[in-house]
Amino acid sequence: MLLSFLSALGGVGLFLIGMMLLTDGLKALAAQRMRDMLSRFTSTPLSGAVTGALTTAVIQSSSATTVAAVGFVASGLLTFPQALGVIFGANVGTTLTGWLVAVLGFKLDLGQIALPFVFFGAIARLAFRGRVALAGQALAGFCLIFIGIEHMKDGLDAFSGVVTPTDFPPDTLFGRLQLLFIGMLITVVTQSSSAGVATALAALGAGAINFPQAAALVIGMDVGTTFTAALATIGGGTMARRTGYAHVIYNVLTGVMAFFLLGPFQLVAGALTGDGEGQIALVAFHSFFNALGVLLVLPFARPFARLVETLVPEKGSDLTSRLDPLVLRDPHAAAALAGQTVAELDAAIIERLRSRLGARPVSHEELDREELAKAIADTRTYLDRIIVPPNDMVFQEELRGQFHILDHLSRLLYRCDQRQRIDELALDHRLRRLAGLILGVGTSARQQDVKTQEKTLDRLRLMMRRQRRLNRDRLIAMAAADTVPAETVWLKLDALRWLHRVAYHLWRIKLHQNVLLDANRNLASTVEEARIDVDQD
Repeated sequence: MLLSFLSALGGVGLFLIGMMLLTDGLKALAAQRMRDMLSRFTSTPLSGAVTGALTTAVIQSSSATTVAAVGFVASGLLTFPQALGVIFGANVGTTLTGWLVAVLGFKLDLGQIALPFVFFGAIARLAFRGRVALAGQALAGFCLIFIGIEHMKDGLDAFSGVVTPTDFPPDTLFGRLQLLFIGMLITVVTQSSSAGVATALAALGAGAINFPQAAALVIGMDVGTTFTAALATIGGGTMARRTGYAHVIYNVLTGVMAFFLLGPFQLVAGALTGDGEGQIALVAFHSFFNALGVLLVLPFARPFARLVETLVPEKGSDLTSRLDPLVLRDPHAAAALAGQTVAELDAAIIERLRSRLGARPVSHEELDREELAKAIADTRTYLDRIIVPPNDMVFQEELRGQFHILDHLSRLLYRCDQRQRIDELALDHRLRRLAGLILGVGTSARQQDVKTQEKTLDRLRLMMRRQRRLNRDRLIAMAAADTVPAETVWLKLDALRWLHRVAYHLWRIKLHQNVLLDANRNLASTVEEARIDVDQD
């Protein structure tokens, strides 16, 4: 008996490992297509639910679908009600696992056939790279699922006649509640409702439990997924907490509905269970109450979204509100959100520079320096937390470019508050003209295409470097001739350096922004130019 129990326990472990390998492989293979589908086919909560269900069914990961939806809301591509449709649909998509287990694992008995394919999948994962390696990983994971089911079946079959439905809570209201809480506990421990459903199917097939008991367990397992969702609300961003609350409320409501539908469904499924098709009836019940829950809640998606938004209001800086820790599970989506935040910081700091040079505010209300500095630091920390996939050099260069832009924005922000140097610009007609040139060229450049912007700002930088050298000689000559007090000369020299450095930062920011748009661009030609600018400080 002990060996049989250990075999069943090992089967659960193999199932969990198989699910992880399958999910990770499919996510990596289909991540971009998944994001494309979610962004294109989620115009309403209903279309979002259908897309969420299909996407989750394909990649076998409701969490990946949810993270993508959260990322799209944070980036403004989806509204929260549309994302709720995706999240609810993902719950339906996860029920496909139960069908695969019931039909392929128990009816077709693929455990032995799957063994050699684990070997082929492992070889593909180890010997190849790219999509072939990922496909091999997914294949190995898929086969391990059925090997795990085989071990669960063999282990639980040994308890046939020893462990019977009478050993579990009876089919009463209180008994079903007990089983529901047992199901919740199983999901909390395994962190996988799919593994719990597979175990319930194996126990049902071995005769250890009957259909009502198995159904109550499955309801509990579905509700148990809210534990993980609730954990995500702790220390998470606004969208993570809203998603967590939505999961908890929706799954609890669906679980209550399923609990009271269990009796009527059992009567309808009586013919199936009588013919020994209890496992099919169980997965059908699982899909039925999840789909029914989605259909009932979708008409109220917008009021539901407003309720969740009321429970979890926005907090923190508007500039960094989209940097949700939940999205860090998807490195590319997280990098996209960070990129949008960097673009907003760029616009806000440029507007601050314009106001320092005497321009009227155009589109951005000027923010406190401390708020901007904190937003830069928070964005830098968020970028640092993004995990770069192995050997993805293009993605690594993308993150590197964002770090460069943040560095120049930080320095530009610092120069915006060097008030003594800025005030000195207004006291000398030559410096005042150069400051006006930076303001005018910087403003007009933003109306041009990105490549022309870079060229324009590069010419501005070179001009400021040349003017700095010429005016430096002029000012020092004036100090030597004692026509201007030395202290005034040093202030004007500082103002000249300020103009040059501001032009340099504007050019480098645009340069790195353009590099992000052209991954094949070589920066070697700009390194020497940058060195000359730095050496002149």
